[in-house]
Amino acid sequence: MGEPLGGLLSAPPAIVAAGVEAFSAAARGQGAAVTDVAWRPPAFGDPADLTQLALDPRRAAANRTAVERVLAAGSLLTDVRPAREVLGLPDRMLLHAGPPLTWEAASGPMRGALLGACIFEGWASGPADAERILAAGEIALEPCHHYRAVGPMAGVTSPSMWLWCLADPVHGGQAFSTLNEGLGKVLRYGAFDAEVQARLGWMRDVLGPVLQRAVARRAGDPVDVRAILAQMLQMGDEGHNRNRAGSLLTLRELSPSIVEVDAPAADIAAVLRFIGGNEHFFLNLGMPTAKLAMDAARDVPGATMVTVLARNGTDFGVQTAGTGDRWFTAPADTPVGLFLGGYGPDDANPDIGDSAIMETYGVGGFAMAAAPAIVRFVGGTVPDALATTERMYQLTLAENPAMQIPVLGFRGAPTGIDVVQVARTGWLPQINTGMAGRVAGTGQVGAGLVQPPQRCFEQALAALAAESRAAR
Repeated sequence: MGEPLGGLLSAPPAIVAAGVEAFSAAARGQGAAVTDVAWRPPAFGDPADLTQLALDPRRAAANRTAVERVLAAGSLLTDVRPAREVLGLPDRMLLHAGPPLTWEAASGPMRGALLGACIFEGWASGPADAERILAAGEIALEPCHHYRAVGPMAGVTSPSMWLWCLADPVHGGQAFSTLNEGLGKVLRYGAFDAEVQARLGWMRDVLGPVLQRAVARRAGDPVDVRAILAQMLQMGDEGHNRNRAGSLLTLRELSPSIVEVDAPAADIAAVLRFIGGNEHFFLNLGMPTAKLAMDAARDVPGATMVTVLARNGTDFGVQTAGTGDRWFTAPADTPVGLFLGGYGPDDANPDIGDSAIMETYGVGGFAMAAAPAIVRFVGGTVPDALATTERMYQLTLAENPAMQIPVLGFRGAPTGIDVVQVARTGWLPQINTGMAGRVAGTGQVGAGLVQPPQRCFEQALAALAAESRAAR
């Protein structure tokens, strides 16, 4: 047999110390040879800004207030109505995902979705006509977030599209999102052909009105969407790329009211079949639930918590509780992951969608440990999923007791990204997401993992520090 521990203890110890001088001194005092290494965590940002925020006497209380508002926020499904009614959209305005964007800067999938929406609304006779009016500036473009709305992928929302209407009974907020079209060749991934138009027309003429009447039948007992989100984490979903359990729970909640709607039997059957076959149906309910919670934490002076992570296919945008509606942007990166069919990395567009509001809320990529099967869709391994969630605790201000992760002993999901902690650690938030085809009209090409650009957090850190100095 060899020496115990491979002979590790047969010679004087060789000690390498990093960071704490007291440890080195103590070891040397016992006659040990110590090699000191000048190492520090891979932080970023101006040290003066980090110091300013670390010493800001408002920060601890402000972040506590912001977190308490997030954790307390509720989400009840109150209505389903066309966007022009609830958002007051002018006739020729389209909303889109992410920070502000112009037609000239729009990526392929965003352009495809905008073209498709113009055709759907009857503003254009076809793609060429739609491109002409968009290029001429005849259609106003605004971020969904500016209208208390969120949209997955391209997030394009037009006046005739029906929206989920959610309310926070604690803080009184409202949030909205379109109805989910399903996967594959759909508008939100930039497809706009006749098949896409037919589906959008059916959603406008049948799905929306049926859901509106079904939700109205539950006026005295509205669906608690936050409760569904909490339950689905116990059932193998993480709330962003995996929504199987959440979609089925939603179907269970709504189906009794749907079958009682006074509509043709064929329409009722089609609605139930569509929901039952759409694994991402819940996503468009989860996103406004997260939006309600994060909006409750807006405009808290001194708070360094992130309230928005959003992408428009060209730029990534971040907002914080302490800087209100101000955007901090940088070019979006392209997700890395698994591809459908014969697609590959060259086919993928840079990151796109408001759906990273789920990670902002502490689920999605932050709760991958709750859904280890997600790695079969976005890539990586089960240990990667567990390690990702563990790492995100280092970036956040709290654990959400309502969003528990079974495999971690029912620990609450890491919630409330802190700009300061991101800068100190050098770690960026993890997002899991779908991938849209780079060329307009392609649709979905895969799914994967992505992180925000570091530059967004550098800008946010500087702005928060400037705000802190001004408040002294």
